[in-house]
Amino acid sequence: MKYGLLIINCIILTIGTCGGPLLTRLYYNNGGKRIWFMSFLSTAGCPIILIPLLFSFLNRRNRNKAENVAKTELFLMETPLFIASIVIGLLIGLDNYLYAYGLAYLQVSTSSLIIGTQLAFNALFAFLLVKQKFTPFSVNAVVLLTVGTGILALHSDGDLPANESHKEYVVGFLMTVIAAVLYAFILPLVELTYKKARQEITFPLVLEIQMVMCLSATCFCVVGMFIVGDFKVIAKEAREFKIRGSAFYYALIVITGIIWQGFFLGAIGIVFCASSLASGVLISVLLPVTEVLAVVCFREKFQAEKGVSLLLSLWGFVSYFYGEFKSGKIVVDKPQQTETELPTTLPAVSDSVA
Repeated sequence: MKYGLLIINCIILTIGTCGGPLLTRLYYNNGGKRIWFMSFLSTAGCPIILIPLLFSFLNRRNRNKAENVAKTELFLMETPLFIASIVIGLLIGLDNYLYAYGLAYLQVSTSSLIIGTQLAFNALFAFLLVKQKFTPFSVNAVVLLTVGTGILALHSDGDLPANESHKEYVVGFLMTVIAAVLYAFILPLVELTYKKARQEITFPLVLEIQMVMCLSATCFCVVGMFIVGDFKVIAKEAREFKIRGSAFYYALIVITGIIWQGFFLGAIGIVFCASSLASGVLISVLLPVTEVLAVVCFREKFQAEKGVSLLLSLWGFVSYFYGEFKSGKIVVDKPQQTETELPTTLPAVSDSVA
């Protein structure tokens, strides 16, 4: 079952990682200026998680009826896990703002190469927080992906987007670096939360955790939108949008929210199916792909170094997952364990993640 879940989450994460930055940059390129609004959209698509949660609840209720269990709990999450999810959600909200701010003043390719540095920090935090052990394959993957990102950084010409000042570029660069470090911390923090939970971590519970985290992050960004007055100007911005006015604007907003939700859904799902380092590796390997798409969509420059980075990233991706499968860390019949030594059988419920 976990092989199937892992593949599904990899696909979802791929769509979110590649599509989210491109749609966000499309918004900025055509007259959009609301940074807090873009931060809000990163997690505002979370109501879509209610669909698999509903099916999960109906499945549990039917199973309980067959077993003559009188009551089916609507929610699986207990209070400590609920509080931890809120705290992590607030960190995600802050990270969303930092990333949206950086992308407002950087090209997609430049932003992607900076975000690629998160893998090194992710490996460090995974080692410190969840004692993630390094294998020759994972070390090779980290080195290859980091070198690929370094090649891009060393040969990046740092072109400013149109109408952006050097000061805005520098601030955007620093914001993106901080966003990379913070997200590298969040992934192993989620994994640590799974391990410390005083209840069995099942896939439906992971969905509930994702829902709470995204709602918390969304509320954080809503407060920011109120403070800067975004709600007062969204309608005006929609009318003045450069591409086909209001209709295209609102369609772009909805699609952007759904695509970004796929990013968080896939990232946290891979943490559940494999590890936080695996999630960080896949995010990093997809960044050069995003750069290629940025070249095609926005005509950003593509040097030979970007092609070399792409090859190194693919090599690192294959190296890491080959090592995981060879060492047996990713297995079908071995669910995530908690410190309470709960049963080792994974319920037959397959939802999507986060």
